[in-house]
Amino acid sequence: MKSFIGSLVYCLSILLLDLCESYDLNNPSYISAQSYAQRRNNALPHRTLNPAATDSQCRSRPLDLVFIIDSSRSVRPGEFEKVKIFLADMVDTLDVGPDATRVAVVNYASTVKIEFLLKSHLTKDTIKQAITRIEPLAAGTMTGMAIKKAMDEAFTEKSGARPKSKNISKVAIIVTDGRPQDQVEEVSAAARASGIEIYAVGVDRADMRSLKLMASNPLEDHVFYVETYGVIEKLTSKFRETLCGMDACAMGHDCEHICVSSGSSYYCQCRKGYILNEDQKTCALKHVDACEMGHSCQHICVSSSNSYQCRCLPGFVLNDDKQTCSIRGAGAYGQGDSVHKGDRKRKNDANQSSSNVDVCALGHDCQHTCVSSGLSYYCTCPTGFVLMEDKRSCFKASDADADGSASLDYCMLGHECEHICVSDAAAYHCECRRGFVLQEDKKTCSKKKVKVEIVQDPCMCEARLAFQRQTQTSIQDLNAKLAAVTRKVEQMENMLGRM
Repeated sequence: MKSFIGSLVYCLSILLLDLCESYDLNNPSYISAQSYAQRRNNALPHRTLNPAATDSQCRSRPLDLVFIIDSSRSVRPGEFEKVKIFLADMVDTLDVGPDATRVAVVNYASTVKIEFLLKSHLTKDTIKQAITRIEPLAAGTMTGMAIKKAMDEAFTEKSGARPKSKNISKVAIIVTDGRPQDQVEEVSAAARASGIEIYAVGVDRADMRSLKLMASNPLEDHVFYVETYGVIEKLTSKFRETLCGMDACAMGHDCEHICVSSGSSYYCQCRKGYILNEDQKTCALKHVDACEMGHSCQHICVSSSNSYQCRCLPGFVLNDDKQTCSIRGAGAYGQGDSVHKGDRKRKNDANQSSSNVDVCALGHDCQHTCVSSGLSYYCTCPTGFVLMEDKRSCFKASDADADGSASLDYCMLGHECEHICVSDAAAYHCECRRGFVLQEDKKTCSKKKVKVEIVQDPCMCEARLAFQRQTQTSIQDLNAKLAAVTRKVEQMENMLGRM
């Protein structure tokens, strides 16, 4: 008997210890939304709720909110009533209306039932009255099926959800106390991909892994657990803090540069030209290639720390503006009037030596031939080519002129002829191969229609012989045309080979 009493006292002490850890006895307004089992497994960090602080710092934002509640056999009637009280308390904390938050409820067990849609009730009183009429379905726990039905039917514009253009957040809150009897990972991922933010609330025997598979990221903001349905209504304050749009940055942050609110948390960003350090809070100056950012150097730009300096190609010197370059010796003295008498001989020697500089060897942009001329150069083209207007590039010249002079082959510059391009004095025109005619667009060609008339009776022998003779004549004509085309193609290939 004594041993039994001792065991009973020990069990009661363990239970009291668990309850003490779930409630802050020094401040009853703080409620822990985490179980002893969670803390033991380090599944989620400790989360403390402060309803007073939450109510005073919250600002409303419109939502399309769908509750997905588990009413399987494991949820006792009294516990299901607690869930309904939690839903009613949640509705009281929201700004409900046609242009504010809209609420729907999906009830599930082995089957799924949409109790009411987002468009069904648009006031708090009518929503709470509809909640009181919800009855449990009993039997199994088909959570995946419930999520899919909510995504396919409850979150549609037909059911009262606002269009994407209005940028209204779509939120689903799943409340369950067991392990799903179907797959939830894929359907939850599809729901999240469609823009639905999912919160998962586990009660008592709920499977923590399944909650994490269903919920949105970050998990610490979207997964909740309570020991019993008796304390689920205490989560109302936490959801109010999360759903009503609290500005986490305004609550205080430790970002060095920029704070960006994200739900009930925040993340840090850096100003332009800086990168975020590994601590995800402070910023460091980003290495920038000043030359890539833009420079005014005539020849070569060399990055130096956060600035740059200009340099010149071999044979050139940097001018006083530190940007442009001159051939070595040509501009060393600036304007001639400023040269001292004692320096004239050195200047003359420098100018004489500069005349021996091969400017083309220092670099040029001629396509074919560069010709040095004093302190500059010009471009020329080989025989059979003409210099283009840019004075640098060359193009194949046409040798069809009777006087032997070279002219520009406009067909070689590019054309839109389907068959044959013929260069003219200042342009080109299109022609077609034999057996084809030029279309109205003066570019494309179509096959010439040949009309063959047979005046003899085809059943007579004479008519059959006449038809054969006509056919043979047509074949001979076609062979002659084919030979002409072949010669033309060979001529064009020879012209291309000479280019």
